[in-house]
Amino acid sequence: MDHDVRRRAVTARLDELGVDALLISRLLHTRYLTGFTGSNGQVLIRRDGALFLTDGRYTEQSRREVADIERHTYTNPLREELPGMLSGVGRLGFEADEMTVAARDRFAEALGDDVEMVPTTDVVEPLRAVKDDDERAAIRQAQAITDAAFTAILERFAVGVTEQQIARQLEMAMRDEGADALAFDSIVAFGENAAEPHHEPTHRSLAEGDIIKLDFGALSAGYHADMTRTVAFGSPPTELRAIHEVVRESQRAGIDAVKAGVTGAAVDQVSRDVIERAGYGDAFVHSLGHGVGLEIHEAPSLGRKQDDPLPAGAVVTVEPGIYLAGVGGVRIEDMVEVTGDGCVVVGTSPRELIEL
Repeated sequence: MDHDVRRRAVTARLDELGVDALLISRLLHTRYLTGFTGSNGQVLIRRDGALFLTDGRYTEQSRREVADIERHTYTNPLREELPGMLSGVGRLGFEADEMTVAARDRFAEALGDDVEMVPTTDVVEPLRAVKDDDERAAIRQAQAITDAAFTAILERFAVGVTEQQIARQLEMAMRDEGADALAFDSIVAFGENAAEPHHEPTHRSLAEGDIIKLDFGALSAGYHADMTRTVAFGSPPTELRAIHEVVRESQRAGIDAVKAGVTGAAVDQVSRDVIERAGYGDAFVHSLGHGVGLEIHEAPSLGRKQDDPLPAGAVVTVEPGIYLAGVGGVRIEDMVEVTGDGCVVVGTSPRELIEL
């Protein structure tokens, strides 16, 4: 990953932002711009180069991970040492979505009248929306782990096993396959619980004829995977079997519509049209998808109000669903890599209804 290219892209926006320097304080953005993986680090972006900032706990770690730019270890609160790093800076940008009002006031007091603090938004986020080759490889590795865990978990279902037990076994399966952690808390929903899009696993036990919804993913090298499959334990209710086919058709239509330059709203509508034609429009209660990367939910998104065109290199989910209270629900989700002439599905797990 070329962190210098990313930092130069931020530096190129200083004039547009109307600032002389920019303080990056969101830890995820520090990692994106430097490769630093510790729990406290900032980056000061200046026209003459970048400066990495951290405390004494991470001097050695940053020496190893952030070897290509100047580093500074502060021993006092950062706001007290920052003025000495701002020679020639009259306007200092900061990440408004990250810094609290109280923190901004403390920094402003320490900087005095010589430096004006300027709030900025959406500086690093648009860069993160387009993944480079290394990022896409990390996402594919996280998904490969997720696919392997799905195959393994299919052997664990039996009458009486609970949602919580399967959730724990899913975590173990992903870790056994090499995951650093979970991308998010797994959703495991049996039967009527599958009608809840974001159900938290309970002690509800599995019974013959239950639909099973699994939404899970692995974290690998800082990058997330996200996949949902809905399978059946025995023969499911007739309506849920039919709904599974509608959702599968909806997802296929959405995947076929993904292409660089197409808006997220347009893709959402193509997929949603399939569900609406089947008479279940009111039961598709969420947006079609979201970006995935260093966060499990990030730009760009696929939804009714997403009018920005999808960029080539983005990785987004396509995850339509139908949810019927008291009956159950179906969601099928895959990540896709956006390309100039379409998209490439990241995972390999089958989308057909599996009956265990």
